Amino acid sequence: MADKCDLCLLELIILSSLLTGISGVDDHVFISSGENVRLSCNNALSGCKSTTWTYYNRFRHSETVELITLGIKNKDTERLSLESDCSLNIKNVTEEDYGSYSCQQWTDVNGRQPGSDERVYLHVLHVSVFPSSSSSSSSSSQTEISPGRSVTLSCQLYLYTGFSCADQVRSEGFELLWVNQAGVDLKTDSRYQILSSSDQDRCIIITLTTTLLNEDDNREWRCQLTHRNQVKTSVRYTVKYSAQADSTTALNPVHITHSQDPSTINTHVSKGTSSLSFSHQCFSEHNARVIFSVNSSKYDFHI
Repeated sequence: MADKCDLCLLELIILSSLLTGISGVDDHVFISSGENVRLSCNNALSGCKSTTWTYYNRFRHSETVELITLGIKNKDTERLSLESDCSLNIKNVTEEDYGSYSCQQWTDVNGRQPGSDERVYLHVLHVSVFPSSSSSSSSSSQTEISPGRSVTLSCQLYLYTGFSCADQVRSEGFELLWVNQAGVDLKTDSRYQILSSSDQDRCIIITLTTTLLNEDDNREWRCQLTHRNQVKTSVRYTVKYSAQADSTTALNPVHITHSQDPSTINTHVSKGTSSLSFSHQCFSEHNARVIFSVNSSKYDFHI
């Protein structure tokens, strides 16, 4: 009987921890990749010389990484900086940055300031596009593609907690949605194929697949993260058709210009990056000169 009571008590403790989750005393920050974030340190002492910032992600590192030690930056990167109030700034956040950050206070190298550490959990929302474009990066909110092509947008939530992703998503009510500019869920439109999945790093993955139409130029789609029906962050993605792609598919008009000499006719034809120039000079009934060039090569004939 005692064993059963102990087991019930253990289950209650686990359930209580799961329900506490994001709503507990620890600070949870939700951010979209490509943005800048500021992680607060509310237990800092004046001057930040006693402040140490550490980072841990059990999926990425086996040990805790010290980013700031006693107010001095350890990692040689422009993305990290320390504010005057000892907050940690991270520029251009990537999906690699999600995890647990801890702000610690040390009175000297041998002793820690009394009191608990200030822990901040950073959760990152990231969107990638397939097929990718050479003019856009994975952190870009815009991609250059063309009508008639199929495109897939993958929105991924990198959620870091002390528990499994599935348990956290269920207990906390996290949800990812693809919506249009008016905020309407795209699941209601049969034009879009929307699928959900997950893995160890990414608690929720939601993909949107569609075939692009001419009217999609400058159209915006948004991946939206909600927590208990409240929007936490979102990533906008804008479709932009390339004008260069359009110009290479059509032959430019032929331009014929007459010089001051009525016996000379100049003609120029271009298509994409190729061009042909043609010049004809008539000297007499039986004597003429023809000059033409293709791209950078020039040819001169007397006939």
